[in-house]
Amino acid sequence: MSSMLDVSDEVRAEIGDDEAAKLLAGETLPERYDCTSCRTPGSAHSERTSTVLFVGEETAVLAFAHAGCIPSQIVRVSEEQIQSAVRTISGEADSSSAAPATTPGIPELAYERQAVLGVTCGQVLIGDQLHPAIVVEPTGPIARPGTTGGNDEFLTLLTESGFTPVTDVAQRPGMLPGWSVLMAMGKLHAVLQPAEEGQQPVSWWQAHQPLAVTDEWRATVNKTNSVVVYAAPVGAIGQQAREDLLRDALDKAAASGVLVAATMPLAGTS
Repeated sequence: MSSMLDVSDEVRAEIGDDEAAKLLAGETLPERYDCTSCRTPGSAHSERTSTVLFVGEETAVLAFAHAGCIPSQIVRVSEEQIQSAVRTISGEADSSSAAPATTPGIPELAYERQAVLGVTCGQVLIGDQLHPAIVVEPTGPIARPGTTGGNDEFLTLLTESGFTPVTDVAQRPGMLPGWSVLMAMGKLHAVLQPAEEGQQPVSWWQAHQPLAVTDEWRATVNKTNSVVVYAAPVGAIGQQAREDLLRDALDKAAASGVLVAATMPLAGTS
Protein backbone atom coordinates (compact mmCIF):
# COMPACT_ATOMS: atom_id res chain seq x y z
CA MET A 1 0.00 0.00 0.00
CA SER A 2 1.38 3.41 -0.92
CA SER A 3 1.73 6.12 1.68
CA MET A 4 0.94 9.83 1.95
CA LEU A 5 4.34 10.51 3.47
CA ASP A 6 6.52 13.58 3.03
CA VAL A 7 10.28 13.07 3.37
CA SER A 8 12.17 16.35 3.22
CA ASP A 9 15.49 16.64 1.42
CA GLU A 10 17.38 17.01 4.71
CA VAL A 11 15.75 13.89 6.17
CA ARG A 12 16.40 11.96 2.94
CA ALA A 13 20.07 12.99 3.03
CA GLU A 14 20.37 11.66 6.57
CA ILE A 15 18.59 8.31 6.19
CA GLY A 16 19.61 7.57 2.59
CA ASP A 17 17.68 7.18 -0.66
CA ASP A 18 16.99 3.46 -0.18
CA GLU A 19 15.32 3.90 3.21
CA ALA A 20 13.43 6.96 1.97
CA ALA A 21 12.11 4.92 -0.97
CA LYS A 22 10.91 2.16 1.37
CA LEU A 23 9.17 4.68 3.57
CA LEU A 24 7.46 6.38 0.63
CA ALA A 25 6.32 3.00 -0.68
CA GLY A 26 4.85 2.21 2.73
CA GLU A 27 7.08 -0.83 3.23
CA THR A 28 8.60 0.22 6.56
CA LEU A 29 5.78 2.33 7.97
CA PRO A 30 3.76 1.29 11.03
CA GLU A 31 0.02 1.00 10.51
CA ARG A 32 -0.57 3.81 13.00
CA TYR A 33 1.59 6.39 14.77
CA ASP A 34 1.28 8.97 17.51
CA CYS A 35 1.96 12.43 16.10
CA THR A 36 5.23 13.64 17.60
CA SER A 37 3.75 17.16 17.84
CA CYS A 38 0.14 16.84 19.05
CA ARG A 39 0.36 13.22 20.33
CA THR A 40 -2.93 12.17 18.65
CA PRO A 41 -3.09 9.07 16.40
CA GLY A 42 -2.35 9.23 12.70
CA SER A 43 -1.86 7.01 9.67
CA ALA A 44 0.52 7.72 6.81
CA HIS A 45 -1.59 5.42 4.63
CA SER A 46 -4.65 7.68 4.83
CA GLU A 47 -3.51 11.22 5.71
CA ARG A 48 -0.66 13.57 4.91
CA THR A 49 2.24 12.74 7.22
CA SER A 50 5.67 14.25 7.87
CA THR A 51 8.81 12.33 8.73
CA VAL A 52 10.63 13.89 11.68
CA LEU A 53 14.16 12.71 12.41
CA PHE A 54 15.43 13.35 15.94
CA VAL A 55 19.22 13.45 15.80
CA GLY A 56 21.57 13.26 18.77
CA GLU A 57 25.34 13.11 18.88
CA GLU A 58 25.46 9.42 17.93
CA THR A 59 21.88 8.24 17.47
CA ALA A 60 18.94 9.03 15.19
CA VAL A 61 15.28 8.29 15.91
CA LEU A 62 12.68 8.51 13.16
CA ALA A 63 9.19 9.65 14.14
CA PHE A 64 6.07 10.82 12.35
CA ALA A 65 3.72 13.78 12.59
CA HIS A 66 0.59 15.09 10.94
CA ALA A 67 1.66 17.28 8.02
CA GLY A 68 -0.69 19.95 9.37
CA CYS A 69 1.23 20.01 12.65
CA ILE A 70 4.85 20.28 11.49
CA PRO A 71 6.74 19.80 8.21
CA SER A 72 9.23 17.01 7.61
CA GLN A 73 12.46 18.09 9.28
CA ILE A 74 15.48 17.18 11.37
CA VAL A 75 15.29 18.08 15.06
CA ARG A 76 18.57 18.27 16.99
CA VAL A 77 18.30 16.94 20.55
CA SER A 78 20.74 15.75 23.18
CA GLU A 79 22.02 12.18 23.07
CA GLU A 80 20.54 11.70 26.53
CA GLN A 81 17.05 12.53 25.23
CA ILE A 82 17.47 10.18 22.27
CA GLN A 83 18.67 7.27 24.40
CA SER A 84 15.85 7.79 26.89
CA ALA A 85 13.28 7.70 24.09
CA VAL A 86 14.80 4.53 22.61
CA ARG A 87 14.84 2.80 26.01
CA THR A 88 11.23 3.79 26.57
CA ILE A 89 10.12 2.32 23.26
CA SER A 90 12.27 -0.81 23.26
CA GLY A 91 12.05 -1.53 26.98
CA GLU A 92 15.79 -2.20 27.01
CA ALA A 93 18.26 -0.69 29.43
CA ASP A 94 21.15 -1.15 26.98
CA SER A 95 21.18 1.74 24.52
CA SER A 96 23.55 -0.07 22.17
CA SER A 97 20.57 -1.39 20.22
CA ALA A 98 19.85 2.09 18.86
CA ALA A 99 20.84 2.72 15.25
CA PRO A 100 23.73 5.15 14.77
CA ALA A 101 22.81 8.30 12.88
CA THR A 102 25.64 7.62 10.44
CA THR A 103 24.15 4.29 9.37
CA PRO A 104 21.63 4.96 6.56
CA GLY A 105 18.69 2.68 6.01
CA ILE A 106 18.06 1.47 9.58
CA PRO A 107 16.64 4.33 11.67
CA GLU A 108 14.77 3.39 14.81
CA LEU A 109 11.00 3.71 14.35
CA ALA A 110 10.14 5.32 17.67
CA TYR A 111 8.01 8.12 19.05
CA GLU A 112 9.52 10.60 21.46
CA ARG A 113 7.09 11.28 24.28
CA GLN A 114 6.55 15.01 24.45
CA ALA A 115 4.64 16.97 27.04
CA VAL A 116 1.44 18.66 25.93
CA LEU A 117 1.55 22.42 26.48
CA GLY A 118 -1.67 24.40 26.63
CA VAL A 119 -1.50 27.99 25.34
CA THR A 120 -3.82 30.90 26.10
CA CYS A 121 -3.57 34.31 24.42
CA GLY A 122 -4.57 37.52 26.13
CA GLN A 123 -3.58 41.11 26.81
CA VAL A 124 -1.89 42.12 30.05
CA LEU A 125 -1.67 45.65 31.42
CA ILE A 126 1.91 46.43 32.42
CA GLY A 127 2.27 49.93 33.76
CA ASP A 128 -0.09 51.97 31.61
CA GLN A 129 0.40 49.95 28.42
CA LEU A 130 -1.28 46.82 27.14
CA HIS A 131 1.03 44.01 26.05
CA PRO A 132 0.14 40.92 24.03
CA ALA A 133 0.75 37.83 26.14
CA ILE A 134 0.87 34.08 25.81
CA VAL A 135 0.32 31.91 28.88
CA VAL A 136 1.79 28.40 28.68
CA GLU A 137 0.65 25.70 31.07
CA PRO A 138 1.32 21.97 30.61
CA THR A 139 -1.40 19.37 31.06
CA GLY A 140 0.75 17.39 33.47
CA PRO A 141 4.07 17.43 35.33
CA ILE A 142 7.17 17.93 33.19
CA ALA A 143 10.11 15.68 34.06
CA ARG A 144 13.67 16.51 33.17
CA PRO A 145 14.62 14.78 29.87
CA GLY A 146 16.27 11.44 30.47
CA THR A 147 14.80 10.96 33.95
CA THR A 148 12.01 8.67 35.08
CA GLY A 149 11.09 10.39 38.34
CA GLY A 150 7.76 12.07 38.98
CA ASN A 151 9.17 15.48 39.95
CA ASP A 152 7.81 18.46 38.03
CA GLU A 153 10.85 20.28 36.60
CA PHE A 154 8.93 22.62 34.26
CA LEU A 155 9.84 25.91 35.95
CA THR A 156 13.40 24.80 36.68
CA LEU A 157 13.98 23.87 33.04
CA LEU A 158 12.62 27.22 31.88
CA THR A 159 14.71 29.27 34.31
CA GLU A 160 17.75 27.34 33.10
CA SER A 161 16.78 28.46 29.58
CA GLY A 162 16.62 32.12 30.60
CA PHE A 163 13.04 32.68 31.81
CA THR A 164 12.89 34.77 34.97
CA PRO A 165 10.66 34.32 38.04
CA VAL A 166 7.76 36.77 38.20
CA THR A 167 6.96 38.40 41.52
CA ASP A 168 4.93 41.28 40.10
CA VAL A 169 2.96 40.95 36.86
CA ALA A 170 2.98 44.76 36.59
CA GLN A 171 6.69 44.58 35.71
CA ARG A 172 7.64 43.70 32.12
CA PRO A 173 10.09 40.76 31.95
CA GLY A 174 13.33 41.16 30.02
CA MET A 175 13.95 40.01 26.47
CA LEU A 176 15.11 36.40 26.04
CA PRO A 177 17.86 36.24 23.38
CA GLY A 178 17.32 33.73 20.59
CA TRP A 179 13.67 33.05 21.37
CA SER A 180 10.75 34.40 19.33
CA VAL A 181 7.02 34.03 18.72
CA LEU A 182 6.12 32.98 15.18
CA MET A 183 2.98 34.39 13.56
CA ALA A 184 1.81 34.25 9.97
CA MET A 185 -1.40 35.29 8.22
CA GLY A 186 -2.79 36.63 11.48
CA LYS A 187 -2.44 33.35 13.39
CA LEU A 188 -0.08 32.05 16.03
CA HIS A 189 2.11 29.18 14.83
CA ALA A 190 4.88 28.52 17.34
CA VAL A 191 7.23 29.65 20.06
CA LEU A 192 10.77 29.22 18.73
CA GLN A 193 13.86 28.53 20.79
CA PRO A 194 17.53 28.77 19.78
CA ALA A 195 19.07 25.82 17.98
CA GLU A 196 22.66 24.65 18.01
CA GLU A 197 25.17 26.99 16.41
CA GLY A 198 24.68 27.22 12.68
CA GLN A 199 21.20 25.66 12.79
CA GLN A 200 17.77 27.24 12.34
CA PRO A 201 15.60 27.95 15.43
CA VAL A 202 13.43 25.02 16.50
CA SER A 203 9.92 24.92 17.93
CA TRP A 204 9.60 24.83 21.70
CA TRP A 205 5.82 24.88 21.28
CA GLN A 206 4.09 24.17 17.96
CA ALA A 207 0.38 24.69 17.32
CA HIS A 208 -1.47 21.60 16.09
CA GLN A 209 -3.27 24.02 13.79
CA PRO A 210 -2.43 27.75 13.54
CA LEU A 211 -4.10 29.44 16.50
CA ALA A 212 -6.44 32.35 15.78
CA VAL A 213 -6.06 35.47 17.93
CA THR A 214 -8.41 38.40 18.48
CA ASP A 215 -8.23 41.57 16.42
CA GLU A 216 -7.36 43.45 19.61
CA TRP A 217 -4.43 41.11 20.33
CA ARG A 218 -3.13 41.56 16.78
CA ALA A 219 -3.45 45.34 16.99
CA THR A 220 -1.45 45.38 20.22
CA VAL A 221 1.30 43.10 18.89
CA ASN A 222 1.63 45.38 15.86
CA LYS A 223 2.46 48.21 18.25
CA THR A 224 4.88 46.35 20.51
CA ASN A 225 6.38 43.93 17.95
CA SER A 226 6.96 41.62 20.90
CA VAL A 227 5.05 39.16 23.07
CA VAL A 228 5.27 38.47 26.80
CA VAL A 229 5.36 34.71 27.35
CA TYR A 230 4.30 33.50 30.81
CA ALA A 231 4.64 29.91 31.97
CA ALA A 232 3.33 28.11 35.04
CA PRO A 233 3.12 24.47 36.16
CA VAL A 234 0.01 22.36 35.68
CA GLY A 235 -3.00 23.65 37.62
CA ALA A 236 -1.53 27.06 38.39
CA ILE A 237 -3.51 29.12 35.86
CA GLY A 238 -6.30 27.01 34.34
CA GLN A 239 -8.62 27.95 31.50
CA GLN A 240 -9.91 31.48 32.05
CA ALA A 241 -12.83 32.81 30.02
CA ARG A 242 -11.96 36.52 30.35
CA GLU A 243 -8.78 38.57 30.39
CA ASP A 244 -9.53 39.99 33.85
CA LEU A 245 -9.80 36.45 35.22
CA LEU A 246 -6.57 35.53 33.44
CA ARG A 247 -4.83 38.51 35.06
CA ASP A 248 -6.12 37.46 38.49
CA ALA A 249 -4.76 33.94 37.93
CA LEU A 250 -1.38 35.34 36.86
CA ASP A 251 -1.23 37.56 39.95
CA LYS A 252 -2.01 34.59 42.20
CA ALA A 253 0.60 32.40 40.48
CA ALA A 254 3.21 35.15 40.87
CA ALA A 255 2.34 35.59 44.55
CA SER A 256 2.74 31.83 45.02
CA GLY A 257 6.14 31.83 43.31
CA VAL A 258 5.08 29.55 40.45
CA LEU A 259 5.22 31.93 37.49
CA VAL A 260 8.10 32.64 35.11
CA ALA A 261 8.17 34.84 32.02
CA ALA A 262 10.19 36.34 29.21
CA THR A 263 9.57 38.91 26.50
CA MET A 264 10.17 37.63 22.96
CA PRO A 265 10.30 39.45 19.61
CA LEU A 266 7.71 38.72 16.97
CA ALA A 267 8.87 36.53 14.10
CA GLY A 268 6.98 36.47 10.82
CA THR A 269 4.07 38.84 10.25
CA SER A 270 1.05 39.50 12.41
